[in-house]
Amino acid sequence: MKHTTQSPDRRPVRSRDGAAPAAPPPGRTTLRHRPASQQWAAWAFLAPVTLYLALFYAYPLYRNIDLSLRNYTVRSFVQGDAPFTGLKNYLTVFDDPTFAPALLHTVVFTAVCLVFQYAIGLALAVFFNQHFRLSATLRALFLVPWLLPLIVSASTWSWMLNSDSGIVNATLHAVGIGPVNWLTSPSWALASVIIANIWIGVPFNLVVLYSGLQSIPTSLYEAAALDGANAWQRFWRITFPLLRPVSAITLLLGLVYTLKVFDIIWIMTKGGPADSSTTFATWSYQLGFGNLLPAFGPGAAVGNLLVVAALVFGLVYVRVQRKQALS
Repeated sequence: MKHTTQSPDRRPVRSRDGAAPAAPPPGRTTLRHRPASQQWAAWAFLAPVTLYLALFYAYPLYRNIDLSLRNYTVRSFVQGDAPFTGLKNYLTVFDDPTFAPALLHTVVFTAVCLVFQYAIGLALAVFFNQHFRLSATLRALFLVPWLLPLIVSASTWSWMLNSDSGIVNATLHAVGIGPVNWLTSPSWALASVIIANIWIGVPFNLVVLYSGLQSIPTSLYEAAALDGANAWQRFWRITFPLLRPVSAITLLLGLVYTLKVFDIIWIMTKGGPADSSTTFATWSYQLGFGNLLPAFGPGAAVGNLLVVAALVFGLVYVRVQRKQALS
């Protein structure tokens, strides 16, 4: 007599309502379902980035917040006994007479630089997109301001705008215009650093926007030309709308960079004269390191205000991009 053995039941376990469990999406496995060797490999690749972010971003941010909430002095740095003061440093900053002009200068400096850097960069990107002879060479030359160290660029502009020996005043004198105190006049100091920063930031906008133009199909321009659209109409109907995602990230990165510009202003004017070119970035440095009796707490508080401003604009950008993706 033959004995037969039945294989165990391989039917899938069903839920209480009788439905079979949902299969995972094809080609998608979570880290939990991967083999142990793959999990360790993934964590090994993440470890250097995580360590870098912790050491150079998370810890400095934590220390800056801690500085802004305590009464730090040179003595307390050595002995480590800085008392907790809460929001006192922030109230000190808000009550300081320098706060209002520094805020105004920061807004003006950031807004004017962003507008002109983007407008000039977009115009140059459209110009170089024509692919004429020597366009690649000229594009490379326009990158020079972006590649130079900031201290070199700022020193060059300081020499060019020097009231006595600068090439700008020499040119004005040659055409019959009197000299201008670019860096020593409260009326011109902020404009001078704005011009220098625009010159430095245009190449970045040119590179990013030119890359965005390369992704626009030429067939769209050809179809629009057949329909009778002129160059201006093709720009406003095709180029500008299709560049919106690239333009958004360009403006966001430019905003974050411009908010924290320090070295250009400090080398050219040191925030003067009479705080006429002081921004939050230079004011934070002046409070923390520019006085005989440094105010580390208020200086850190001003720096944190810049971080909050950049974070707010970043969150607004993410929200707008998410709405555009869903629409």
